[in-house]
Amino acid sequence: MENNMENNFDSYESNEQPRQEEYTEPFTQPEPPVQPEPPIQAAPKKKKSMGPKLVALSLCFALVGGVAGGAGVLWYTSGKSPVTNTSNALMGNRENSVIALNSVDTGKELTAAEVYAQNVRSTVGITTSITTNFWGYQTVNAASGSGFIVTDDGYILTNYHVVEDADSITVSMYEGQTYEAELVGFDASNDVAVLKIEAEGLTPVVLGDSDNLNVGDNVVAIGNPLGELTFSLTSGAISSLNRNITMSNGSTMNLMQTDCAINSGNSGGALFNMYGEVIGITNAKYSSNGGGEASIDNIGFAIPINLAWEIAQSIIEKGYVSTPYIGVTVSDVGQQFQNYGLPQGAAVQSVVEGGPAEKAGLQANDIITHIGGEEITGYAQLSQYIREAGVGGQLKLTVFRQGETLEITVTIGETRQQNNG
Repeated sequence: MENNMENNFDSYESNEQPRQEEYTEPFTQPEPPVQPEPPIQAAPKKKKSMGPKLVALSLCFALVGGVAGGAGVLWYTSGKSPVTNTSNALMGNRENSVIALNSVDTGKELTAAEVYAQNVRSTVGITTSITTNFWGYQTVNAASGSGFIVTDDGYILTNYHVVEDADSITVSMYEGQTYEAELVGFDASNDVAVLKIEAEGLTPVVLGDSDNLNVGDNVVAIGNPLGELTFSLTSGAISSLNRNITMSNGSTMNLMQTDCAINSGNSGGALFNMYGEVIGITNAKYSSNGGGEASIDNIGFAIPINLAWEIAQSIIEKGYVSTPYIGVTVSDVGQQFQNYGLPQGAAVQSVVEGGPAEKAGLQANDIITHIGGEEITGYAQLSQYIREAGVGGQLKLTVFRQGETLEITVTIGETRQQNNG
């Protein structure tokens, strides 16, 4: 849905935006851009510090139990038989979706033509219709994007901004079949959506490992540029990893950069390595002005598949987005601060009250320098460790606090975003 792009990138809704104030301690230099921990959806109460403050977002669900209205209450009246009143409650009983992961040998490097032939039937075009009110009149607009099949029974992965606000979603296959698709769920903050079509025996893509990439690795994208040039292949290389990109709505995403041509209509499509594995979802292209009229060639971005697949699995199997978190907002320690003697690492800006980090003893203005004995340089690595450890896992943090070094063990918690289509 590229007609929603503003200010240099494809954009999408986010519930909240980080708030940043001038860094006052321990230095007067401007604070480096803040990178929020894996995005979550509501703002919990956080402890304040004298350092920079950002809104740390999280979403919690509470189960509240109670007894109501005389269920199973027995009473007597003189000379009469006992009477029982029964209240009826409903308990949901649904079949859980389970994704069986099967290993596929992808040890052989392929040509671009072989990657295309192997995967073009696993990619789809997506067309949506959106009804809007314009000066009291309803108008229906069409938008287009791309996607790819991740299960043989019709689950499809794409960008959320491709299907955002859509009244209807149509999926087109390479051989001409079309299906009406249901929006199963989405994570707006990470621009990921899961669709479902009623089909069996489909050929899903092979999922790769986006953590196992190097700058310079060759990649190809298959998508529908301009919404008209369906099932086009473009090729290039990985230009950079772990780019912290600020989108037009103020949210920040950790993306891969590629010089593979990414144009309007490519959004939501698969980015493949040369072993035929999906390693990213194309979702943005750099533009020279806010209107997006003069796009800059060879600068495109993609969501790492490891993050996107984790979100998709949670939506399909649990019905909600499950995100591991420790309850902090962090930023990288910039070189200007390292020049004053601070170590590199992830500087804690704020701590969620009652969150895993606070319970473990982490404080605002701490700098996380090592995890499990391994040195980290900032937000990106901290986020990766949290994701890999998962809910219930533990991280052994080495923390720099006002000239002292501490060892803190934090148990990773879970946030939930119930967001069904």
